[in-house]
Amino acid sequence: MRILIAGSSGFLGTRLSGHLSAAGHEIVRLVRRPPRSADEVRWDPAAGQLDPTALSGVTAVINLSGAGVGDRRWTEAYKNLLRTSRVDSTGTLAATIAGRPADDRPRVLLNASAIGWYGDTGDHPVTEEAPAGDGFLADMCRVWEAATGPAESAGVRVVRLRTGYALHRDGGFLKPQLLPFRLGIAGRMGSGRQWLPWISLADWLAAVTFLLDRDDVAGPVNVVGPAPVTNAEFTRALAAALHRPAVLPIPGPALRIAVGGLAADILTSARVLPGVLSREDFAYRHPDLPSALQAALHD
Repeated sequence: MRILIAGSSGFLGTRLSGHLSAAGHEIVRLVRRPPRSADEVRWDPAAGQLDPTALSGVTAVINLSGAGVGDRRWTEAYKNLLRTSRVDSTGTLAATIAGRPADDRPRVLLNASAIGWYGDTGDHPVTEEAPAGDGFLADMCRVWEAATGPAESAGVRVVRLRTGYALHRDGGFLKPQLLPFRLGIAGRMGSGRQWLPWISLADWLAAVTFLLDRDDVAGPVNVVGPAPVTNAEFTRALAAALHRPAVLPIPGPALRIAVGGLAADILTSARVLPGVLSREDFAYRHPDLPSALQAALHD
């Protein structure tokens, strides 16, 4: 399969590119700089520019582009970048896909989204049928997902990957927590009662591969593990996995001062369940948090 990937240099994109390449697929990477190898194609999503011939012979497109949610404090300028970096890249890809001849159009677009779609659900469990919630992240996810519309209208199967916290020591949600936990100066965040939908990196990669091959699955898919936990439970499990104490909670107000708007993501409760993956009998390698943390820390 010839697969075009946008966002291939990020934490998830780098690992997905290697995973799919090792499985025998031909990978084409979209980059914003001058190409350095034959498998790279330059594009400018902010300007809506992508050479349509880049999609010639492409079977699938995977879009993981977007500025990092945890990379900076959420100033108004950075919130705008979070939104535009996602909507511009998605809109550019969807429009270019739709403009291809029907006999040379990718069969599927797997487009990143996030559990932020649901907003704060408290203790209420939600699956893909739940409407968008309130707040910045939910609003961003709404317009992000809507930007896939042209590809869907052209008859392309579109899967919206509402990804939770993918766990691995080298990046994402887990990496910045490891040092304070190892030093014994970490603890729950805020009340600790907020739900945290996690997934092991291995299961995230397997789920994306699963969705590439399932021609009968379209629409939103919660790419999360089957057993979400509260932040307090996550804290205890990570401390146990590292054989360290975790007794210094970070109060919500202090967290808001330290990381600004990002605290809205950390303190939001999202009890998100993998409705589609469970219905389609996706087999998790790490169905519980302790096994996912062991894999994240040692595999």
